[in-house]
Amino acid sequence: MKLLHTSDWHLGKRLEDFSRIEEQQAVLQEICEIADREQVDAVIVAGDLFDTFNPPTEAVDLFYRTLKRLASNGKRAVIAIAGNHDSPDRIEAPDPLARECGIIFAGYPNSLVPLFELESGLKVIESSEGFIELKFPEVDAPLRLLLTPYANEFRLKTYLGQENSEEELRSVLQQKWQELATKYCDNRGINVLVNHLYMMKKGGEMPEEPADEKPVLHVGGAQVIYSENIPKQIQYTAIGHLHRMHRVDSAPCPVYYSGSPISYSFAEANQKKYVMLIEAEPGKEANVREVELTKGKKLLRKRAEGIDEALLWLSDNQDCLVELTMVTDTYLTAQERKQLSSTHNGIVTIIPEVRNAIEFSTGSKKSIDLSRSIEELFTDYFRHTKGQKPNAEVMNLFIEILAESSDD
Repeated sequence: MKLLHTSDWHLGKRLEDFSRIEEQQAVLQEICEIADREQVDAVIVAGDLFDTFNPPTEAVDLFYRTLKRLASNGKRAVIAIAGNHDSPDRIEAPDPLARECGIIFAGYPNSLVPLFELESGLKVIESSEGFIELKFPEVDAPLRLLLTPYANEFRLKTYLGQENSEEELRSVLQQKWQELATKYCDNRGINVLVNHLYMMKKGGEMPEEPADEKPVLHVGGAQVIYSENIPKQIQYTAIGHLHRMHRVDSAPCPVYYSGSPISYSFAEANQKKYVMLIEAEPGKEANVREVELTKGKKLLRKRAEGIDEALLWLSDNQDCLVELTMVTDTYLTAQERKQLSSTHNGIVTIIPEVRNAIEFSTGSKKSIDLSRSIEELFTDYFRHTKGQKPNAEVMNLFIEILAESSDD
């Protein structure tokens, strides 16, 4: 059996004022082509399908078109779970119609998928809360999936039946997984765990969560989940949430974050992006292959010493999105900003780094202290450009803009 693991599509997400929908269309097309070329039997999308609970129409349209193509008219199973950016109810709303195409949604850890069979021969032959077993027409072994979508602490405790708040959540989750694995996951099938959680190897280095990401390090207060909590019957664990592809552990099975298909923040600058291809057979460890994705734009950070160096670099690096740090002796003029923008249409942010700022009150020079508050730096900049301190109305407006930006 061959599986494809992807996650964290974040459809509808923007980078500042830049829409990413065209890149998302291109990379999802690439994922569909990989699934067809590799003739995978099932596609797993491990959460954060959308970027918000109420995604824009174009993102919703792209999502359903992509899943329909991946499902290949019911010949291939597509299993998608909710992440912490997703509305569980929205994810599950089209489920009756989606099942007719071979698409299975799970919004909650206790979601119960009905048994069904398609004309293609694909069918769900066993179902329980947090578990499904699928049978494919041309594969002898069934596929067993333990499904744990993201849930807040209350929902997760309800699903797990956890009454003792002192008991470690990961231990109770391990017990639930083990109960399902013991009941359904023998060595005559392919056994896979799918979740949207923060997982790591016990004693290992804690991976960083993505910039601007809603953290699930503590799922509503819950502890981090360890790879040792995975049942021994599981042959592969597909995780969503972290945007960098990486292997969490190789025991008791390969445990992977597939990562996001494109870079969504400059903390992901220069990252390569992947989907995971898993080949598995009953009773054996799964073989995992990392397949690089190429359609998303690179996010690059550049620190330029002066306008000339910046213009030259921008001319040589056109097909990317840029965070540009400008090291200069004075603030950039409007003309210099216009030069930069006309040279490259993918400049997301320009960060000024002034070597020597004019001390406005005395005319002397000193280095900018970037540890100062943004309000103090704005006051200095306003005084430099306008020759006077900003009045209370201007400062209040500036603070209001900062607050709105922070909320976004």
